[in-house]
Parts: sequence; structure tokens; C-alpha cells
Amino acid sequence: MVLETEWILSFLLLGSFAGFMAGLLGIGGGGIMVPVLTAIFLQQGIPVENVVHLALGTSMASIIITSTSSLCAHNSRGGVIWKVVKGMAPGIIAGTFAATFLASHLRALYLALFFSVFMAYVSIQMFLNKKPKPGRELAGNGGLLIAGSGIGAISALVSIGGGSLTVPYLAWQNVDIKKAIGTSAAIGLPISVAGTIGYVINGWSSSLTDSYTLGFVYLPAALLISVTSFITAPYGVKMAHKLPVAVLKKVFAVLLIILSMKMLTSVM
Repeated sequence: MVLETEWILSFLLLGSFAGFMAGLLGIGGGGIMVPVLTAIFLQQGIPVENVVHLALGTSMASIIITSTSSLCAHNSRGGVIWKVVKGMAPGIIAGTFAATFLASHLRALYLALFFSVFMAYVSIQMFLNKKPKPGRELAGNGGLLIAGSGIGAISALVSIGGGSLTVPYLAWQNVDIKKAIGTSAAIGLPISVAGTIGYVINGWSSSLTDSYTLGFVYLPAALLISVTSFITAPYGVKMAHKLPVAVLKKVFAVLLIILSMKMLTSVM
């Protein structure tokens, strides 16, 4: 791949938008980044059989910096329940890492299909503004370990920080919503690190020979997206208090479905 100015600008704009929307709506950027990166990589000449894998790995790598920033911000406000993080982390790491091996053996079409179905679920939940009702007490270490494994595996297959799964799971267990969001942010770090390592390892023997790729991670995109998303996320947080977030969530939900369907059709 040739790193031309137009692609550099594309990655910078993508990171800016994904970071801003993540700060504004509290939704991770994977839902935006994966479909857009898939389209960009196809235009750059990446083979169809590798394009979704590269988009997933690159998106996962770009989440590391933003998840670290989010973790620090929430922790400074006492919003992280570290007991939950410690209980879920081993399962999160194992589930995320293992799922990257599964992803590497799946065809791009199947990955795109799974991504689209999951994003449709997230979009419907967001559009209807459905929130789980507290139904039980917080699980013990065994339950947290199992839940972490599942959340990590799905997060790796769709390249998200896990917030769309972790927050409802914790809220269902009577965890205060603000602490659920903060704890989810902390869990996003091991997801992104384990997922990135997994996609690097599993893409090592792929047909991608570009000097800018490391396994299934396209380094320039991951770096540029990380920088701009890190800068714009705080502005999204500030605007959340000024803009009609409820309306924006509905618009964003429709956008996620459109992007997912576009990605699916592009690899068929």
C-alpha cells in the first residue's frame, strides 16, 4: 500500500469523527472504524480475503490509546470498580486472544456478516434507548470470569472495547450506571491489548507483505486514528451536555446499520 496524502487525511478524519462520537455518545469507535477502514483498504488494493481482518486488527490497535485515556479519566473520578475488573480480566484476555485465532480462519464474508448482525443489535438497542433492568446481585469471580470470556470473544470479532456488552451486563447486576461505564472503560484496555497482540500474531503469515503492516494491523492508520481520536474525544464529552444526545443516538444508530450493510455488500 502506498501511503498517499489522501489516505493520511482519511485516517485523520476517521479518527477525529470516531473519537468525537465516542465522547459524545459513549459508544466505542469500532462500529465506525471497521466499515470505513474496510472501504479504504479495498480502494488501496488489499485482497478481499484479508480486508476485514486488517480492518478489525487496525481498529483494535487504535483503541489502546483511547481506552487508556478513558480509563484514567474515569478512575480519577472513582468510577472504576477494580474488583470487577480483576474478576473479569483473565476471562477478557483469554476470550479476546482466542477469538482472534477464530477470526483469522473465517472468511471475510462471515466476519462481515457477524459484524453487521451485532451492530444491528447494538443499533436497535440504541435507537429504542433500551436499558437493562437490575435483576440480580453482582456475580462472584467465577461468573465474572465466564462473562469476561464471552465479552472478550465477541469484542475481538467485531473490534470494540466491550462497552456495548459490559455496561448492560453490570447494570443488570445492580451496578450504578456511572460505575458500570467507568468499569467498562477499564475493561476496554485488556480487550484492546489482547486483541491487538492476537491479530498481529495471526496475521503474521498472511499474504500481506506491505512494509507498513504488522500482522493484521496497518500501523499508519492505527497511529493516525489514535492521535486524532484522543484529541477529539474530550470535545465530544463536552458537547454531550449541549446537544440533543437522545436524538443523535437515533441518527447514529441508523448510520451504524448503513455502514455495516455497506461493509457486508463490499466483500460479497
